[in-house]
Amino acid sequence: MATVTDAGVELDGVSVDFGDVSALNDVSITVEHGEFFTLVGPSGCGKTTTLRAIAGFETPTEGTVAIDGEDVTGRPPEDRNVGVVFQNYALFPHMNVRENVAYGLRFRDAPGGVSRQARVEELLELVDMNGLGERDPTELSGGQQQRIALARALAPGPEVLLLDEPLSALDVRLRERLRVTLREIQQSLDITTVYVTHDQEEALAISDRVAVVADGKLEQVGTPEAIYRSPASRFVAEFVGDNNVFEATVDDSDPPRVSIDEQTVPLAAASTVAPGERVTLSVRPEDLSFDERDVAITATVEQVEFLGDAYRVHCAWGETPILVKTAHDEIPRGTTTLWFDVPDVHVVGRSVTE
Repeated sequence: MATVTDAGVELDGVSVDFGDVSALNDVSITVEHGEFFTLVGPSGCGKTTTLRAIAGFETPTEGTVAIDGEDVTGRPPEDRNVGVVFQNYALFPHMNVRENVAYGLRFRDAPGGVSRQARVEELLELVDMNGLGERDPTELSGGQQQRIALARALAPGPEVLLLDEPLSALDVRLRERLRVTLREIQQSLDITTVYVTHDQEEALAISDRVAVVADGKLEQVGTPEAIYRSPASRFVAEFVGDNNVFEATVDDSDPPRVSIDEQTVPLAAASTVAPGERVTLSVRPEDLSFDERDVAITATVEQVEFLGDAYRVHCAWGETPILVKTAHDEIPRGTTTLWFDVPDVHVVGRSVTE
């Protein structure tokens, strides 16, 4: 068993099996103190199971879970000093707002030696709900209920805050506003936070680092910028935002080049590819342009969508569909030239041809 480090949260080789089904497979994550760390992936990928393993609601089949440098693998949830906010806020309808927040103090005293009442009022102010303590949960909007659930989770002063898709039931505009609020609260408290979402845009917008999860495994862990701009696998390239993905074979040239639909495309000189190797490439739609750049390809414009601040232009590159996102004022029709820079083409997969 590996030595536990003094991180906010650490999973070391964690696997979780449900009978013959492997929900998590050898997952290792280190979340630093005060970090906002997000798990993102499609439904059923294992991200919520990871969160539940941290909280103590699932017991790893293998591996260890540590919080603040202490191995808590065998401890029950109430002994882990974590606050949890679920997708279903689970507010008690027979309690008013103030009583719901105070319920978070049922297992321990308020931090800092303050009274329970003072702690509740402090948190209501923190989540911008002061003055609403006597209201019933049924009288609150979805966004207000989410804030009360957050205040209840924070009441005992947990070392770690765990958030399981807390915004998914809200409309798009409210989600966008509340994710900013969540981030501001997290930063003001400097609390280690692990957040679960299936929304890639939300993950990129709110996080210090992101872990992309697929089939119970980590595909990539990195900053939002690294995840988006330098995907480590085809799954990440296709799951996180729009992307153009191509299959090609590396030519015997230096620097390396590939051929796609009878057009030659250079790769970055630092690309670690070999002649004859079959590679998967990606290039983001916004990295394609109608203005001159490093490399030109010939494509046909097939359909144009107006988005308000930009256009989505669907093109055909020979037999290959290709998407362009541009703020260009005039979108050409028919056959046109698309341009891109060599560093914007990423190798996201490879295999040796026979």
